[in-house]
Amino acid sequence: MVAAPRSRRTGVRDTTGAWTDANYSGQRANWSGDDGWWESYIADEDSSWANHGISGPGIKDHVKVYSGAHQGGHMTICLAPGQEVGYDGAANDNGDSHTWAMSC
Repeated sequence: MVAAPRSRRTGVRDTTGAWTDANYSGQRANWSGDDGWWESYIADEDSSWANHGISGPGIKDHVKVYSGAHQGGHMTICLAPGQEVGYDGAANDNGDSHTWAMSC
C-alpha cells in the first residue's frame, strides 16, 4: 500500500486531503477545516483520501465526505484519525464537500 504524502503545514489544527487519482496521485486538494463546496478540479473527481488531523478528547477528528455541496446528499466515505484510503470504488469520483465530526 502506498502511503499518502504528509502535509508540510505546521501549527494547523487539522488537515485532510483528496487526490484525483488512486494511490495519492494526480492533483491534490488540501484543507484545514470544513469545506462546503469543493473546487471544480476535485469535485466528483476524488479517488484517494487521507486524514492527517490531530486527535484528542473533544476534538472533531473524523472526516465525512459527502456527495453534494454543503454536506448534502449521502456520505461517500468517512475517515478515522490517521486513516488513508488509496482507493474506494463506492466513493470514487463522488465527493463534493466534507466536514469534521466526532465519529463516523
